[in-house]
Amino acid sequence: MAELDDIIHQPLRLRIMAALTALPDLHGLDFTRLKKLTGATDGNLGAHIETLAKAGYVAVAKAFVGKKPQTMVTVTGAGRGAFARHVATLREIIAAQPTE
Repeated sequence: MAELDDIIHQPLRLRIMAALTALPDLHGLDFTRLKKLTGATDGNLGAHIETLAKAGYVAVAKAFVGKKPQTMVTVTGAGRGAFARHVATLREIIAAQPTE
């Protein structure tokens, strides 16, 4: 059985990755939307996005829309693959449970 991905397995990072991988390729979510979806604080969400970015699982693009800063987060190909493997491992664990 494969190992769970420690980077993805943390609950908030799992929520971030689930939200991002549900989108079509090359589509991302802005920081504000991710914050609403996950219920995280600004600092906590920022720290976990940074961890995912350092692992190469997400790409972060910062820009200004008008005079307001906007941070867009997009899952990478490596991130999609890692998330798929993580979910497959969870399914293996579930399938291995004895049924009564």
